[in-house]
Amino acid sequence: MSETVKTPEFLFESSWEVCNKVGGIYTVLSTKAKTLHQMFHDNLIFIGPDVWGDKEIVDFKEDSVLFADWKKHAESVDQLKIKVGRWNVPGLPPVILVDFKPYFGERDVFFYSMWENFRVDSIHAYGDYDESCIFAYAVGKVIESFYHYYQLENKSVAALFNEWMLSMAALYVKKQLPAVATLFTTHATSIGRSIAGNNKALYAYMDGYNGDQMARELNMEAKHSVEKQAAHHVDCFTTVSDITAR
Repeated sequence: MSETVKTPEFLFESSWEVCNKVGGIYTVLSTKAKTLHQMFHDNLIFIGPDVWGDKEIVDFKEDSVLFADWKKHAESVDQLKIKVGRWNVPGLPPVILVDFKPYFGERDVFFYSMWENFRVDSIHAYGDYDESCIFAYAVGKVIESFYHYYQLENKSVAALFNEWMLSMAALYVKKQLPAVATLFTTHATSIGRSIAGNNKALYAYMDGYNGDQMARELNMEAKHSVEKQAAHHVDCFTTVSDITAR
């Protein structure tokens, strides 16, 4: 059996750190943007959180022409609150920033759908879990709206989601847009971070750990659950290093 490797015609990539310099993933994404834009041109679309409101966004340039017809439709018909422009990094790729706060009212229904369809257990969630997962929900809505408006059903489309915070976006797209190839990248697993953060031996005892057991012990059940289910259900699960792969 032979397999055909096909480069997508459209690529969406989303992360909490698109236009939002809060950690190392910002550097990973912003430094590969130029190479990706050379490959995909404006068919490469980054999606990040609009956490700025009316404040100036240092590395975002609004573009009133880019995807203007879709933006009007997305706001008036799909009720999305978005900003469209370019990420002010080498390559100047298109970027959509989405205000996810309006979706908090749909949290319970959305979390139930994640349990019903993918067995994501959000019961023991706390901290930044809700905010991250509602942002992921909004990202899924953005991709869904763009996909249908531009009638991409006959195009090869891929969507790449970074870290557990975007896990529910990957699962949402998997459910709502099954023709879209889903990719999920973890830069460090949530349970691995927690083990290390609790001063437990990570590398020396890695093969002896059970992820589910450690999630219960360290009160990480929700984040571990959504990350694990995304890893199992996406079309391609990737990591950034051999040690993370282990």
